[in-house]
Formats: sequence, structure tokens, C-alpha cells
Amino acid sequence: MQFTIFQDSRKGARKINQDRVAYSYSRDALLLVCADGMGGHFGGEIAAQIVVRLLVERFQADARPVLKNPLLFLQDTMLRAHSALGHYSRQLNLMESPRTTCVACVVQHSHAYWVHVGDSRLYLIRDGRVIIQTRDHSKVQYLVDQGVITREEAGTHPDRNKIYSCLGGSLDPVIDLSRRTPILSGDVIVLCSDGVWSQVHADEFCEVAAHPAMLAEAPKLMAEAERRGGAEGDNLSTILMRWGPELSDEAGTTTTITETMPAGQFATQVDRPMTITQRKDGVRELTDDEIEQAISEIQATIRRYGK
Repeated sequence: MQFTIFQDSRKGARKINQDRVAYSYSRDALLLVCADGMGGHFGGEIAAQIVVRLLVERFQADARPVLKNPLLFLQDTMLRAHSALGHYSRQLNLMESPRTTCVACVVQHSHAYWVHVGDSRLYLIRDGRVIIQTRDHSKVQYLVDQGVITREEAGTHPDRNKIYSCLGGSLDPVIDLSRRTPILSGDVIVLCSDGVWSQVHADEFCEVAAHPAMLAEAPKLMAEAERRGGAEGDNLSTILMRWGPELSDEAGTTTTITETMPAGQFATQVDRPMTITQRKDGVRELTDDEIEQAISEIQATIRRYGK
């Protein structure tokens, strides 16, 4: 495999960052994941961190050398995470369950497979245009589909942030699975949270995807999205992955080539933008130890479900 990848997660104007993004790869398979947590202070970042962590850990356990059934893997992991988050909430008698949206993609044998819950999105860009885009599980997407409002009106609709599917909620999640989709050299797969796509038009993603120096242009787009969000801006997270070699070597070698990796070895990048801070209002962000304790409890719950 050869690919070039950009990953970034920003707090925006929010007090904490409840988004999580990560990628992990072996010699023959690649996992991309973006989760947008919600559900009260602490809850959202716990839910997003858990789902990302579970996807990465299960990917590394099962992709040897590739996943036997990528779509089944993605669906099963999402369902297990949803059940575990519900159990966690009941066990701790939480007033509000930790919840998260999520989009995840596996690439192997030059084919992509993805799954999404909620309004975290995936775009597949080819030859300068979006050829596939996931459909949000949201109220405004339903209104657009029914012809009640236009896509332009959806961007300013008062219910644009309301979704009807997530992981960890009281209802069973709607989990949309892709087909087995061939990817070609030069194709770009984008995963992002609503904090990004609500501020960035798809055409702007296409411009960055087509730029010879994608890694240099992507941070500029994220900065612009953050600027547009202003004082009410949401968390912003994205991954851009170009399949095949990078088109420019101005910044040195940027293409990841996996052919020389030993069998069974994985490389992982998890974006965990957490800091231990105490603000004047007395509210602090979670420490790494608190996150790890929550993850440990969730994983113990998942093991109880078994395969």
C-alpha cells in the first residue's frame, strides 16, 4: 500500500474537544476513524475515545494480514460499542448517557469499506469531484430528502444539529454500510465531523484533494473552517487520505509505503487533544488516567458480551 495522510483535531470555540480521530495500518490494511462525542461534560469525549480505541484495538487484533469481512467487522464493532456505552451509563447511574457519532473506513486490496452513524461524514473524491458522500442521520437531511427544504436552506436551518442516530443513545443506532468500493491511485477519502463540513463546502475539499501538496494545504483549510465558525464554532476534526504516492515532494518524503513492514506490525496515530487544565469556573478536562479508567471499564463490559 502507498498513501499520504493528514489528520487534525481542533477545539474550536468550545471549552473542550469531544472529537477523536485516528488511523492505524499494517502492511496490507488501513483503518481511518472519526468520532464526534456528545452528551454532557466528560460524556462525549469518553464515548468518542472509547469507540475510536475499540476500533483500533479490534482492527489490530483481526487484520492479520487483512480483515476477513471488513463491513461485518465495522458493523459488529459499532454495535458492541453502542451496547457497552449503554451498560456503562446504567452501571454508573448517569443522568445522560455518553454518546457519539462515528464514521470509520477500512482500505485493503485497493478497495474501501465504510460505515457511519450520525452526521460524521465520509467523502470519496476522484478527479476533482465528490463521487460518493455519506448521508447524515439528521432531521435536516430528512427534510432535504423529502423536498421540504433545499440543501442551501439546510445549512442555516434551526434543527441542523439534531440527529436521530448515534452510539450510546437510548434507541438502537441506524448504521449505514457502504458497498465494496474500488479506489484508484489519486483518490482521496475524507472523514470529518460536522464542525468541519458545516463550514467547508465540498468543492473546497476537492481543491485540497487535487493540490499536489495536499499536506501543506489541508491545515490552511482547517484554519479557515475554524475562523468561519467564530465564537460559536464547534470542535473540528478531519482525516484526508490520498491513495497512491504523493504528487509533490516539496516537503520531503510524505508517502507512507507499507510493503517493507513486517507481518503483524501496526503503526497508529490517535489524535487525543486532551490537556489537564483547571479553569476559573472550576471545570477541568479529563486526565489521561480518568480516560484510561473509563476505557478499561468499557472494555471489561464488552468482554462480557463475547462473540
